[in-house]
Amino acid sequence: MHKKSAYLIGIKGVAMTALATYLHQKGYEVSGSDVEEEFQTDIVLQEQGILVKIGFQPANVDRTAEFVVVTGAHGGMSNPEAKEALKLGLPTLMHGKYLGSLMEDKFGISIAGCHGKTTTSAIIASLLTNSGLKPSYAVGTAQINDLGYAGHFGQGKYFVAEADEYMTCPITDRTPRFLWQKPKLLVITNIDYDHPDAFKDIEEIKKAFIQFANNLADESNIVICQDDRNAVSIIPYLKNKVITYGFSPKSDYRIEKIYFGDGLSSMRVLFKNTDLGDFIVHIPGRHNLLNSLAASVAVNLVGLSWEDIKINLKKFRGTRRRFEKISEINNILLYDDYAHHPQEVKTTLESFKNWFPDRRLIVIFQPHTFSRTKTLLNDFARSFKEADIVIFSDIYPSAREKLDNSISSKILMIEANKYKKNSHYFADKLTILTYLKDYIKSGDLIVTMGAGDIFSWQKDLIRLIKNQRSS
Repeated sequence: MHKKSAYLIGIKGVAMTALATYLHQKGYEVSGSDVEEEFQTDIVLQEQGILVKIGFQPANVDRTAEFVVVTGAHGGMSNPEAKEALKLGLPTLMHGKYLGSLMEDKFGISIAGCHGKTTTSAIIASLLTNSGLKPSYAVGTAQINDLGYAGHFGQGKYFVAEADEYMTCPITDRTPRFLWQKPKLLVITNIDYDHPDAFKDIEEIKKAFIQFANNLADESNIVICQDDRNAVSIIPYLKNKVITYGFSPKSDYRIEKIYFGDGLSSMRVLFKNTDLGDFIVHIPGRHNLLNSLAASVAVNLVGLSWEDIKINLKKFRGTRRRFEKISEINNILLYDDYAHHPQEVKTTLESFKNWFPDRRLIVIFQPHTFSRTKTLLNDFARSFKEADIVIFSDIYPSAREKLDNSISSKILMIEANKYKKNSHYFADKLTILTYLKDYIKSGDLIVTMGAGDIFSWQKDLIRLIKNQRSS
């Protein structure tokens, strides 16, 4: 019997690769197209034998495809391949809409929030999987370390997915992507001002979250972080039951007695006045304790016992590009992280300092998009205080925006140095490597950070570190 086929335009993006993996495991012949640039997902697609055509040409489109899915990253429905698919009469959907349709026949668990979506989604997927519930999931990273690929077709009734507030298609459909999802359980980790090209201010973002939450069926539960002022502010406008978590004494589920060190973090959790005991995770930071508790509350609501959650939470080992250890050579640690918003940068650097208080922290930061860097410039400038040295590379532009000469990494460096004189600017990788050659020493912790292609610098950094003498 001939396999059904699916064609994905912009297949290398983490969300699209997770979907490609899900469809491949479901039995589809999957192929797609993208740019030539190296992506962290390349290996995921290669290992599964998923064909990726380079460039966007009408002739690339699989005319036998049962359907075509399009990313918003490369023109969305204005992409020449999307136009060709529609011309051929192939069912053609934006990624956000198609992902929402996959959840319709399942018990959907959606994780929304401007930060923490990926980690919280991955923990939920891990807890459900390690409890034998065989969930499907689509998580926005290349890999969940204890599970493997970040997309999975499971036989169970649960479907776990990130719920992104960004536009469905920046050119042809400004609908927030998460509005296509109608889960039975929703987690909101936080609400922050991001995507200035999509939202004019924080109030507009909050309205989108309220609309999403109120699209849910009446019996649905909503889990919200009590510590986040913006998230809490929308609770009075929500029709469904809300369960809160956080460090705040007002939380239904409250974190107490935290500990960081020796490659683990722990927290004591109370439900109202009931002590649920100690929970251990192998990821750092207060923000990840919040993510872990959010995930734990979510899976408890669908039936997992607290004892099983405690056991399985220890199995979670993080995801690709989130506090990811790359190497340890000559007593120099190299890590990589996806943080690209000021709040993410701040909390991630605090986490590194929690786990490695005695190491000199060197951060190589690649700002992502002109619009975000410009709009959040003052917040970015204040977010690097925990670092000993910050090196800014040039801004990595999105394919969806135009050059803006009114903002640059040099401007960001000048602003950051007003708060702590620890920042430098070098335009490109070669100049940065040349600077580091005479600067790094035994005991250092180097972190590459950003949502662009900075992860691809690792081979050169490892080569550089290997050439350093231990001292």
